[in-house]
Amino acid sequence: MAGDWLSSRRAEVATDRILDAAGELFASNDVRNVGMNDIARAAGCSRATLYRYFENREVLYTAYVHREAYRLYEQLTQLIEGIPDPRERLLTGLTTSMTLVRESPALSSWFATADSPIGAEIAEESEVIQALTSGFLLSLRPDDPEVVHRRARWLVRVLTSLLIFPGRDAEDERAILEEFVVPMVCPTDSGSSLRPH
Repeated sequence: MAGDWLSSRRAEVATDRILDAAGELFASNDVRNVGMNDIARAAGCSRATLYRYFENREVLYTAYVHREAYRLYEQLTQLIEGIPDPRERLLTGLTTSMTLVRESPALSSWFATADSPIGAEIAEESEVIQALTSGFLLSLRPDDPEVVHRRARWLVRVLTSLLIFPGRDAEDERAILEEFVVPMVCPTDSGSSLRPH
């Protein structure tokens, strides 16, 4: 019985190793073309072992996206924690999250426009991504949970859209987010802009 805790740690290590190998493949290949055989080979395990941890490719894809979403959220939270103004924190959080996705070859490949981007499908269906986005919105200001949930769903769609169809440059995207998204997600009575006049 004393050794039981080791088996869960081994499972965690094995899962991370498989997901790390998948990430390397996603960084250099079209995500839709990365199969279970490829991932097993890259992870140095058999297909049977791979299927013991992930019952199919969709489950593995989802696990990878969720792991990376948690990592990105932690990184983002640390980067914006010193920004006191909720509207500026929102704007910086949105622009920074897109930058972090784009700087990661493995994550940016999920939003390639060659086909129907798989990242858009998973982002729309992922309860984890919705929950993280809702948590971020609640950190800006308390609100009705249903309203927060709807805003989070909409915000995920906006960011997904910009990842698939980027603005002209970072400044253009920031202006779009500031003008159209920030006032909807984090309204203010004064109607003042984030930019100094």
